[in-house]
Amino acid sequence: MTDALSTSQAAAPLAERMRPRTLDEVVGQQHLLAPGAPLRVALEAGRIPSMVFWGPPGVGKTTLARLIAGHSAAQFLTLSAVMAGVKDIREATAQARAALQASPPRRTVLFVDEIHRFNKGQQDALLPYVEDGTLILVGATTENPSFELNGALLSRLRVFVLRPLDEAAILDLLTRALTDTGRGLGESADALPPHWLDRIAESADGDARRALILLETAVELSRADGEKSDQLLEKLIGRGLRRFDKQGENFYDQISALHKSVRGSDPDGALYWFARMLDGGVDPVYVARRLLRMSIEDIGLADPRAQRLCLDAWDSYERLGTPEGELALAVAVTYLAVAAKSNAVYKAYGEVRAAVESQGTLEVPMHLRNAPTKLMKGLGYGQGYRYDHDETEAHAAGQQYLPDALVGTEFYSPTGRGLEGKIAEKLAQLRAANKQKS
Repeated sequence: MTDALSTSQAAAPLAERMRPRTLDEVVGQQHLLAPGAPLRVALEAGRIPSMVFWGPPGVGKTTLARLIAGHSAAQFLTLSAVMAGVKDIREATAQARAALQASPPRRTVLFVDEIHRFNKGQQDALLPYVEDGTLILVGATTENPSFELNGALLSRLRVFVLRPLDEAAILDLLTRALTDTGRGLGESADALPPHWLDRIAESADGDARRALILLETAVELSRADGEKSDQLLEKLIGRGLRRFDKQGENFYDQISALHKSVRGSDPDGALYWFARMLDGGVDPVYVARRLLRMSIEDIGLADPRAQRLCLDAWDSYERLGTPEGELALAVAVTYLAVAAKSNAVYKAYGEVRAAVESQGTLEVPMHLRNAPTKLMKGLGYGQGYRYDHDETEAHAAGQQYLPDALVGTEFYSPTGRGLEGKIAEKLAQLRAANKQKS
């Protein structure tokens, strides 16, 4: 825990030196900090609630926590959920109590970085102190609080969503950091080619910390050998990384975007999200499995070839590996997006499952029962069954197949799209014949 920076400003990295000291220095997050925005209103009114900041790295979660403490003249304590335990929480609350009992009394902001890493017991240990106002808890997380925080703790926190910084905000920050003679690099505005700043802002991908690290390194390299070639910049930046977490919010958002693009028959969107997931390091086999599910859930009998194509693409990937096999998956993505769509079987199966659960153990009609023994035949098992292949059009019209309690129920309603359109026509004829004979 600390109440002050332990590293001197002079030796601190640029990202630390340029950390905003007032709310007006914060770039981005205007939906929270602009006049009339919720967080600004709460701070100006002096009503500082316990809260959690949810957003990607490098968007100002720690900075805002520090500013909140400074704005309210509160003691600022920090814990890292990666390393801290219940003992550290008790020590922090003891310091918070002491500050409240001092003269004059002083409130405490306890900042818990990566709060989603706390287990249930550790989160529960915070509850009474948040509840009675011993401390103001400010958590920071890159994960969805709905999934990662206990309901009891989450109900006592306000959730503020922090957004990735846009390129304009990052460019503003880079220009400030480059020319600031007090905390920044103290260079002239033309110390780096303008398109270098554009390129750094683009490659930062919404992360202010990454942008400042790249800027500081670029200036150091250009000072060292006086070279300002684009090759030097590209060597520094390398292959930019897009935001992606194989087990977190971005992962599920992107697979959702891929699935919905396929369902929406948009091959461009589907291919984009497919490529984004691969770029972020997802296992292509996971994507293959999800594509197979899409072929069943969203296409079904409108185009049964889709399921086979997905299996073949999966098999091709297993044989070819990366990167060649990824193209086979891209073919499957594109095919699914342009294929006729139907969730009729998906819906029908759901309705059948619900009927099975709600109707209990319904008896098999006697004429459908198996009759391998004389006794069973004597009891009427199989009696009256009509063998469809002996009937006109190989269809025993009017024969009952559902249990008595469900007679007349139609679970499957085929669409008119793709092959399922033909199925719909045939099924309509069969059902009409059944009703005629009933």
